[in-house]
Amino acid sequence: MKLLIAIIQPHKLEEVKQELYKEEVHLLTVNEVLGHGRQKGITEVYRGVRESGNLLRKIRLEIAVNDNFVQPAINAIMKGAQSGETGDGKIFVLPMEECIRIRTGEKGNLAIG
Repeated sequence: MKLLIAIIQPHKLEEVKQELYKEEVHLLTVNEVLGHGRQKGITEVYRGVRESGNLLRKIRLEIAVNDNFVQPAINAIMKGAQSGETGDGKIFVLPMEECIRIRTGEKGNLAIG
């Protein structure tokens, strides 16, 4: 079992969701977050003064998957989120020690679905 955390551009959320659904990955959590990567935010000129807004809006997806869905989910996220531009995002893959379905008490692979 793995926990995938993906940070993507907000306008790419629908495309990523559609690609995940094609791979039969339907369970995900979505959060709006602020942050920046190497680009360190954006720089704008306002009334002749250069200002840097260093926190950009991003979407954070959290997806718990069984081992056989890890690579298909990663591929789906990359396909849906990739524009080729700086700031497309990142995917983090973490081991997941346990998953428990609250309603039934099922554990492990059965709890993920």
